Amino acid sequence: MKFGVVVFPGSNCDHDALHVARDVLGQPAELLWHKDRDLKGAEVIVLPGGFSYGDYLRCGAIARFSPIMDEVIAHARRGGKVIGICNGFQVLTEAGLLPGALLQNRSRKFICRTVRLRVENASTAFTRAYRKGEEIALPIAHAEGNYYVDDEGLGRLEGEGRIAFRYLENPNGARADIAGILNPGGNVLGMMPHPERASEAILGSCDGRRIFESLLA
Repeated sequence: MKFGVVVFPGSNCDHDALHVARDVLGQPAELLWHKDRDLKGAEVIVLPGGFSYGDYLRCGAIARFSPIMDEVIAHARRGGKVIGICNGFQVLTEAGLLPGALLQNRSRKFICRTVRLRVENASTAFTRAYRKGEEIALPIAHAEGNYYVDDEGLGRLEGEGRIAFRYLENPNGARADIAGILNPGGNVLGMMPHPERASEAILGSCDGRRIFESLLA
């Protein structure tokens, strides 16, 4: 399965995601420049963490208009797999592929630490290597990770099983402790924690690798 990792000006987790796909999982993978209009045959698109365009205006707001995003949106609407991690999650909400918005952390401070999560839905293309209710540990590193959605949107997420992960101890004020959500088709995942930073034992945890392994199952 080929992975394509989008590189925006300011991305800083692109090579981490590329390493997991190519060197840890042994899958074909390449970087996709934000000005490209060709996904180069990638079946899974990764929007990585970082500070695309310096997070000016709003986090992810400018990256949403990069030429490559027209192709990413079309790929997602065809049922293709897309995962947005941290800043990538922010870009997905700005692009309308996921509902809600990522606001400034409740503490008004940048947070960088490992957090505990609970797997809420283990029957998706991204989570089937986990057990429902399983607790995992993943790192976070963000200043705008406070997920917000209105009451109607939250009801849909809850009722349709589209909450993938919840924080066990909410670090940023996210509504309903939400750490990761899915689109209605289940082929787009956005999450604030970094699974690519927890995909090798040498990094202290392999809990994140199973997201990528789920896609290969």
